[in-house]
Amino acid sequence: MVIGGVFPVQRSSSVGPTMYTSNPASHTCDNRSFRWIRSMMYAIEQINNSTHLLPNVSVGYAIYDTCDNIAEVTKQIFMLISGSGANTKGIPNYQCQDKPILSAVIGESASVISIAMARILGTYHYPQVSYFSSINVLSNKDEFPSFFRTIPSDTFQTTALAAIVEHFGWKWVGTLAEDNDYGHVGVQLFTEQVVRLGACIAFSETIPLTYSRTKYLQIAETIKQSSANVIIVFSGDTNLLPLVWEIAKQNITGKTWLASEGWSTSAFVIEKEHTRFFSGTLGLAIPIGKIPGLKNFLLQLNTQQKPVDSITKSFWEHSFMCIWADQTGIANNMTICTGNEDLSSVNNAYTDVSQLRISCNVYNAVYAIAHALHSLWSCDNESCIKEHSLEPYELVKALKAVNFTDPDGNHHYFDKNGDPVAKYDIVNWQMGENGLLSYKKVGSYYGSTILDYQLVIDEQTTLWNGGQSQSPLSECSARCKPGFRKSIIQGQPVCCFSCIPCPDGEIANETDSTDCIKCPPDYWSNRNRDACIPKEVDYLSFGEPLGITFSVAAGFGICQTLLVIGVFIKYRNTPIVRANNLEVSFLLLMSLTLSFIGAYTFLGEPTTYLCVLRQIVFGISFVLTISCILVKTLVVTLAFTMSRPNQSVMKYFRPSHQRVLVGFTTIIQILICVGFLSSTSSFTKKNRETVLTKIILECNRESELVFLVSFGYIGLLAVLCFILAFLARKLPDSFNEAKFITFSLLVFVMVWVSFIPAYVSTSGKYVTAVEIFAILSSAAGLLACIFYPKCYIILVKPEENSKKKLTGRPYHKK
Repeated sequence: MVIGGVFPVQRSSSVGPTMYTSNPASHTCDNRSFRWIRSMMYAIEQINNSTHLLPNVSVGYAIYDTCDNIAEVTKQIFMLISGSGANTKGIPNYQCQDKPILSAVIGESASVISIAMARILGTYHYPQVSYFSSINVLSNKDEFPSFFRTIPSDTFQTTALAAIVEHFGWKWVGTLAEDNDYGHVGVQLFTEQVVRLGACIAFSETIPLTYSRTKYLQIAETIKQSSANVIIVFSGDTNLLPLVWEIAKQNITGKTWLASEGWSTSAFVIEKEHTRFFSGTLGLAIPIGKIPGLKNFLLQLNTQQKPVDSITKSFWEHSFMCIWADQTGIANNMTICTGNEDLSSVNNAYTDVSQLRISCNVYNAVYAIAHALHSLWSCDNESCIKEHSLEPYELVKALKAVNFTDPDGNHHYFDKNGDPVAKYDIVNWQMGENGLLSYKKVGSYYGSTILDYQLVIDEQTTLWNGGQSQSPLSECSARCKPGFRKSIIQGQPVCCFSCIPCPDGEIANETDSTDCIKCPPDYWSNRNRDACIPKEVDYLSFGEPLGITFSVAAGFGICQTLLVIGVFIKYRNTPIVRANNLEVSFLLLMSLTLSFIGAYTFLGEPTTYLCVLRQIVFGISFVLTISCILVKTLVVTLAFTMSRPNQSVMKYFRPSHQRVLVGFTTIIQILICVGFLSSTSSFTKKNRETVLTKIILECNRESELVFLVSFGYIGLLAVLCFILAFLARKLPDSFNEAKFITFSLLVFVMVWVSFIPAYVSTSGKYVTAVEIFAILSSAAGLLACIFYPKCYIILVKPEENSKKKLTGRPYHKK
């Protein structure tokens, strides 16, 4: 049985245009690709020497060099299928042998070439196992039914690259795509992934498949002008080479390159003089594996045995800088290859087995085919083939069920799409002491694990362009700090934005917030707008200047009232005191004292008990005050409006009647307060509207309604009393108390009339201040206008404190 193999060994080394004025540049032998060929040969040798895998079956190989050329590989595939000789052309739909001896084909590395191979091999149902073609369209079993691969699909590769971009927080990246399906599909899938993660594509350029200096200059200029510092490249190494030269020529530095697996470990791309432009590159690579005994097999390459194939000749010439004697055009100064050169003295990609990646894929591809053949011929199952012959489609079916373990202990199998489990090494291009780049593993990606553990990167061992240990930034706009939100710039991608500070009362507690969060009702934004802090609780307190002023004023009023009481008690037997209804006067003074004391209930933190207390004290103290004044006014009026001398009208308004009047008017006020206050369960509220940054504690509207109703009732009594006092102001008395009552009530009414617009137009704690001011002002006015003149007579002019002076001249009617 024969296993076919196609590899890109001889590649064009030209990085300039073809001028057709001279012979084309010679091809360069890719030492790494030649190691892939030898890995395939080594695997087949091991299988042939195995006693448990394909015993009594000899496996051969037919290997071709594609030279990265689709036309060449098409010709080679037809040769493999038809079985025609190496010197004849393959004949489609015709086999030169009786039975098909071709089992399967391994190859190729380039996705575009594998697609061309798969279309031909799929037509004849020959299984194809690629070791390096990762384009996702090859997973379509309807279009490529016999295609398998030992490298993960680009769907996983683009997911891994997008995860790297997300891990380092890069929001503004550029993309370069090889101008074929591998490049275009890779960039398309990657773009879908990163856009979903919130990143943007700064630019997207296409790398031409044929040399175009104009296009390379345009790409280099785009890279140079772009603010994106991270560039993702989906390309094979061959087509990328001219662009690498142009980037070096344009001296483009400071960029971080993300390499697809097509060139992430290719020594074919970077030469020593270009390393400083690409050091720090991150790339996805197939995990490093081990193939025991491969090193010795590679060094045992025998060129003494004739004939020597062209691929080996090319490798030998490039390794030892010699030329074979049978070549034409040999100059005298050229070294002739003898075949005795020592491979162990050569240090290149062929002899370096420290990082076997694609070689392991080739090795595993051979073993996958061998295990599939073994399952068909082992007769351990009902579907085994007893004769050592099979149809290609039978091997395709067997490959779908293959499952084996490699020398590293890794399990290998194909999923329903013919793909393996996605595993990647993340390699970092670091400058070595010899000035050459080395590939150091700094992380890994496993597509089969749970999401949180798919990507692992050791940032401490990762070096970036210029030897920096800090990961680079790549963003269109500087990140918005906490306290700011992103505002999209019209006509620009979402990654290009301006940072706008959050308004008062809203915060952004994360970097790059798209919206500001409104603080809860009892919280407010801090100065930096990055946290909500509790609002300051505010009320008219005893400690603030306004509270101190009112406290002092109320205390002064209480002291003045107590002094008046003391004077009245001391001089209670004098005419002026006895003439002014001593009992009612003392009751009036006590109610004024209660009014001054009630002002203190409006200070301090409002509570349910305090809100109830302040309304009760206010209502009862003032209605008691006005009731006493009403009684005094009625007494004066009745006493001086007798129709005949010695007529005693006062017998109808005795002290007991006066007490009943005062008690009746006061009880009505008590019923008003109790009725309204019992109708509500809560008397305090938090006022958040007046001052947005503070919570003002105040009594609620129901409590204020009690205040207004009580005030209305007091006002009604005050107006009635004022009318009576006004009518009695000209009664014949040298010390007519009606005059002072009239003036005191005028002050009282003026204060409370002025209170109404002030109360309506004020908010917050200043409503309370207006109430206290009205209470103190009206109480002080009543005290001063009614009692200060009497105290003045008692203390300053005691000679006028006599009955004769109080009665004055007799009343004469004009």
